[in-house]
Amino acid sequence: MSNLVIKVAKIPEEFPAIAAIRKSVFQEEQGVDPALEFDGKDEISDHLIAYLNDKALGTTRIRYLDDQTAKIERLAVLSTARGQGIAKKIMENALLFIGSKNIREVVIHSQEYVKDLYQKLGFLEEGEIFEEAGIPHIKMRKTLHLP
Repeated sequence: MSNLVIKVAKIPEEFPAIAAIRKSVFQEEQGVDPALEFDGKDEISDHLIAYLNDKALGTTRIRYLDDQTAKIERLAVLSTARGQGIAKKIMENALLFIGSKNIREVVIHSQEYVKDLYQKLGFLEEGEIFEEAGIPHIKMRKTLHLP
């Protein structure tokens, strides 16, 4: 996968590709309501986009809750590209990007069935399983060790 490129997306230019990935994964595959998926918070967030051989196939959103806490949301990889470690690489890039802003705390609401991915990246579960968009989730948190 030497042709994998993950970068901070240029908005608004790359947002149509991000929206298409999220629509495919969350709306078409998982049945999430478009009003929940596109919640008006994209404009106040940073986005990462992953390209393999110049094709956009993964994304995530980083929203800043305060000056010390970021929330990684909307991690999505097209079904045709799963199983290659792309989601993990997107998350690693997101954590480095957040750390570069001197933000120490990162929270996520992980879909319950993929929490192992986040645990491998050092996230710890917090609280009980809850439903978001009709899908079981668990809140997870990671403290970044900044210099």
